[in-house]
Amino acid sequence: MTLTPTDVDNARTAAGPPPADRSWRARWPERVGWAAAAWSLVYALLGLYWWRGGAGFPFGSAHDPTARGVSLLEHAQAETAGPALAVVIPDYRPLLALVRVPMLLVGAPFGWPEQVRLSQFFEIFLPWPVLNQILFICGGLLWAATALAYRRRTRAACGNCGRDGTRTGWTTPGAAARWGRWAVAVAVAIPIGYSLTRWAWALDIPLGVSREGLHKEAAESPGIWLAGAMLATMGAGGALLTVGLIRPWGEVYPRWIPYLRGKRVRPRTAIIPATAVALLVTSAGLMFLRWLVLGRIDLTADTWGLFVPEFFWPLWGGALGLATLAYHLRRRGRCRHCGRT
Repeated sequence: MTLTPTDVDNARTAAGPPPADRSWRARWPERVGWAAAAWSLVYALLGLYWWRGGAGFPFGSAHDPTARGVSLLEHAQAETAGPALAVVIPDYRPLLALVRVPMLLVGAPFGWPEQVRLSQFFEIFLPWPVLNQILFICGGLLWAATALAYRRRTRAACGNCGRDGTRTGWTTPGAAARWGRWAVAVAVAIPIGYSLTRWAWALDIPLGVSREGLHKEAAESPGIWLAGAMLATMGAGGALLTVGLIRPWGEVYPRWIPYLRGKRVRPRTAIIPATAVALLVTSAGLMFLRWLVLGRIDLTADTWGLFVPEFFWPLWGGALGLATLAYHLRRRGRCRHCGRT
């Protein structure tokens, strides 16, 4: 019988409880609250600094030219928004910055895109206002982790893994394997639907748009549909990687991967990037839904392809987050801190 990495992780319980792990990573439940408070304090001080006329205010179209029609705070002014510390829903620019990296790396040797160079990446795709959005996401994660640590502490559960000694409910490996498959199915279907529209446009098929509009955009922005096809391919590739969260090759590297074939996939190798994509996709999708609610989108037979696939992105992000959680619950094995399984 061949044991999976999950079986190996669970079998380690026979060795008895592990020694207490006092590394900095193991002590995160004790420290995350301080980190969240420090983040809030820094932004409160920055708010006062901007209120007094300090440089670097990252909101409002006057300070963030690409925010027009995109950001919730495009009309913010330092005099009014500076002193207020708010949790802001980011727009789609952090996601665009993420996906532009591989596109530029692939196109750089061929001089594509002509108007963008890799050295201009931070200037064009990751200026301070967009980087600030990423910092806000990090702050939100710190506060979410603080709430999680508090909940575990009040339940007398392990601060690191959340287990309290019981092995029932939706968090068991068997249950996670069942509902995780449904989450993966949703997280795969939505990006494939988005990719189909962009591939169609690259092939001059007006799926969800007019042929006239398709040709007009191509004339005004040469290469735009090639870029869209590359984004579609990346989305489909992400969908394929999502399938790995429920397949054996998501636990052991397949034989066609040089140097890594047959080796165990560390859970964080999949969990960290999947979580990041889930957060960014959700934020981007919420921006499109805000546009719909605010009446900035005119849906017709000739425009639905531009927006409708993105309306499902929050569902994609949520499903990907759940699929990643299920993968974590199946792979986590024995806790190195408390010894529970």
